[in-house]
Amino acid sequence: MPKIITSVCLIAQALILLSSSEAKPSTETVTLPTINHHLLHNDEERFYMYVYRKFENQESRPFTGGKYGFVRNKKRTEDGVICTKFHEGIDIKPIKRDSRGNPLDDVNAIAAGKVVYCNPTSHHSSYGKYAVIEHRWQGGPIYSLYAHLSSISVQAGQKINLGETLGKLGYTGNGINRERAHLHLELGVMFCSDFTPWHDKYFSDPNHHGNYNGMNIAGLDVASFLIAKNKNQALTIPEFVSSMPVHYKVTIPRNQIKKGAPELLKRYPWMLQAQYQRSTPSLEISFSASGFPITISPSKRVVAAPSLSWIRDCRSKHDYHTKGFVIGSGQRASLSKSGQRFIELICGQF
Repeated sequence: MPKIITSVCLIAQALILLSSSEAKPSTETVTLPTINHHLLHNDEERFYMYVYRKFENQESRPFTGGKYGFVRNKKRTEDGVICTKFHEGIDIKPIKRDSRGNPLDDVNAIAAGKVVYCNPTSHHSSYGKYAVIEHRWQGGPIYSLYAHLSSISVQAGQKINLGETLGKLGYTGNGINRERAHLHLELGVMFCSDFTPWHDKYFSDPNHHGNYNGMNIAGLDVASFLIAKNKNQALTIPEFVSSMPVHYKVTIPRNQIKKGAPELLKRYPWMLQAQYQRSTPSLEISFSASGFPITISPSKRVVAAPSLSWIRDCRSKHDYHTKGFVIGSGQRASLSKSGQRFIELICGQF
């Protein structure tokens, strides 16, 4: 084997070794984060916190607005009535309240891990007071985020056990009142280990949260994962992600990706669908509608800049279905400015 080898080849070799070394049955155990377990008993209305909605002059309080996905901001479109605002996590109702209506539920770790971040200052984030736990699972580091807490009882660097209390459910953060007190829970993967330069390039407000800013963590459907994991404790994150539907694909020239491979592949080598060579001109990333990266594949396409290579067909505007990352309609579609910024974050070239 030649002594001189490109950094890209080294990365590829490392990914293969890491993938094979981690190919073991999952032993992670997960649980719900509060005493509200109605999700596991098919009683969603008692599990999810409702939202206030006004649509076509009709006011309502649908509990479905507390679910994961495109569940908010209803619009009447060519595809019928759809929701166009994405909700990255789930909103869990409190079970216990005091005489004034203040929630009393403890918030507990959904799995063992390490507390990597705590935000004790409500006005620094729309999440209010929140904590992030890193779980070192088979598929790489996975992050659970617990938001709108009234108080936090752990600190960064602390190891935490399954079900251990980390704070109290509350209603800190923008747009939440005592009536709608809830725990906002997310579970996802991290895009970048040096997030602040990207943030500062595009946003004027300071990034108080380092790499644990919500924009740097892509959330998966945590409710569906918890339900599936409850039925099958051997379920892994890679297996769960593989079942997610692809909504669009973006082809990226290798020379516009830092070190020739997205940082995502260093953390989550299972995303790579096939080996690529030094001569491979581009990589194609498949995304869910929310922008969750599902797979990364070598591509023979030669492109000058990141470009949309496929999108699920729909009659209404694509920005309604993609968090605004894709614009246009039908087959006339392209990355928006925010979509280009998003891909830049994944590429690491900023």
